[in-house]
Amino acid sequence: MQVTLVILKPSAVQRGILGEIISRFEKKGIQIAGIKMMQLTDETLEAHYAHLTEKPFYSRIKNSMQASPVVVLALKGLDVVNVVRKLSGVTNGREAQPGTIRGDYSMSVQENIVHASDSPETAEAEIKRFFTEGEIFNYTPYLNPYLYANDEL
Repeated sequence: MQVTLVILKPSAVQRGILGEIISRFEKKGIQIAGIKMMQLTDETLEAHYAHLTEKPFYSRIKNSMQASPVVVLALKGLDVVNVVRKLSGVTNGREAQPGTIRGDYSMSVQENIVHASDSPETAEAEIKRFFTEGEIFNYTPYLNPYLYANDEL
């Protein structure tokens, strides 16, 4: 099973749609392995967006991500990185397909509701950035036999 990171951005927190977004992941059958609310620091953002810190729009990203606390989730499932990316939709909310999180809740490139890891390798690094080992839980959901075929587990 893979684990991936999702950040519910200040745009989701301020709009009061955290439950709706989390519910979408749960209804898909994705397991929550970790969840917490936190205020992002300059240091955390510089590490998380290291590939963008020299870009002229980085201050916009930083200001947006520090506008309020965020909720970080460690989500677990088969091929969960890919599944979460598809559920999230493309980065620009105006271009995201209806039915995706961004397609249904976002009109912006920046204020686009969620961040989702883009690869298993990125997910591993991002989870370590936002969670300690004791904050990620490994348990077997009773519904797994109804989510996956026997040979998928």
